[in-house]
Amino acid sequence: MRKIRTLFYGITHEHAFGKLETLRRMSDVFEIVGVFDDRTTATRPYFADHPACPGEYRVLTEEEALSLADVDVVFIETTNADLMKAASHFAERGVPMHCDKPCGESMDQYRSIVETCRRKNLPFQIGYMYRGNPALKFARNAVRSGWLGDIGFIEADMNHDYQLEGYCEYISSFKGGILYNLGCHLVDLVLSLSDGRLMSAVPLIGDAPGDPVGSRTSGASILTFERGFRALIRTSSRMPGGIVGRRLRVDGTNGTLELCPIERFDGKNLKLEMTLKNPAGGYGAGHNVVDFGILVDRYRDQLEDLARIVRGDKENDQDYDLDLMVHETTLKACGIWREEYR
Repeated sequence: MRKIRTLFYGITHEHAFGKLETLRRMSDVFEIVGVFDDRTTATRPYFADHPACPGEYRVLTEEEALSLADVDVVFIETTNADLMKAASHFAERGVPMHCDKPCGESMDQYRSIVETCRRKNLPFQIGYMYRGNPALKFARNAVRSGWLGDIGFIEADMNHDYQLEGYCEYISSFKGGILYNLGCHLVDLVLSLSDGRLMSAVPLIGDAPGDPVGSRTSGASILTFERGFRALIRTSSRMPGGIVGRRLRVDGTNGTLELCPIERFDGKNLKLEMTLKNPAGGYGAGHNVVDFGILVDRYRDQLEDLARIVRGDKENDQDYDLDLMVHETTLKACGIWREEYR
C-alpha cells in the first residue's frame, strides 16, 4: 500500500518533535517528503534555541513548503501564533491537515477555516491528544452510559514545571496565558463528558509563584453548564511532577471516577479508579481499579484514524461543530471571548 506523502510544516511547536517521533514509528504509513524549519520565521517562538530539524529529512523554505505539490497530508507544527495562518492556506489548497493546538485567539478566523474544510469535506484534525487516551475513552463511556449517575462536578488540571528560559515571556504574549495554551485540552476533555450547554465561564488568570508579574502562568476557570453541572479546570507552570501530576476527577450521584495521572510514559501502568455506590457496567459497588497497561505513544491513535480517512478506508467523520464548540468554550474559559463572535 502506498505511503501517505506527508509535509511537516514547522518545528517550533511544543509537540513538534513528539509528533516527528510518532511518525518515525509509523514509517510504514507516513512518508515525510519535506520539513519546513520555521525557527527564523516564528512569530512567538517557544524558546530561542529550539533544536534544529532532524538531518534525515529534506528541509524546505517557507515558499517551497507552501507550494509543494503531490502532498497527501500536512502536519502543522508552527509556534501557536502561526498555526491558523498556515491552516488557512492549506484549507484553501484542499490539503488534509493535522494541526496542533490551540486554534488562535480569534473565533472568526478559526470558524472560517473550519467552514472551508466542512464545505470541502476536508479532514482538519486538531491535536487534542487526549482523544486517543484509553483511560479517557473509558471515562467517556462510563459517563455516557450512566454508570456514575447524574454528573455534578468535574475537576481537571494540566500543570507542569518546565522552567525553560523565555517561557514566561512566551506565555504572557497570549491574552489567556497558560490557560489558553494548555486549557484547550481540558475543555475538550470536559465537553466530551458533558451533554449540556455552557451557561457561564469565570476565568481566573494570574502568575504562578516565583514568576514575574504579568506572566499569566497560572490560570483556572469555573464552567457552569445546564442543569447546574460544573467543571473546574486548572493550569500552572510551577507544579512539580510533570505529566504524572495531571489529574481528572468526575463526581456523580452513583459514583466517582479518578484518573491521576491522566497519561504516563514512564514504564508504569496507567490506572483509573472508580468508586460506585451501586454496581454499574459490570463493576461492583465500592472501589474498582481499571488497568490500561503501559502507554508508549500519546499521538498514534489519532494519527492512525487520520491515515484511514486520508487513504479513503473510512469516511471523514470529523465533528466540525464539536471542534468549533471546543474552541469557543476555550476562549470563554480564558476570558478572551467577545460578544461579537455570537
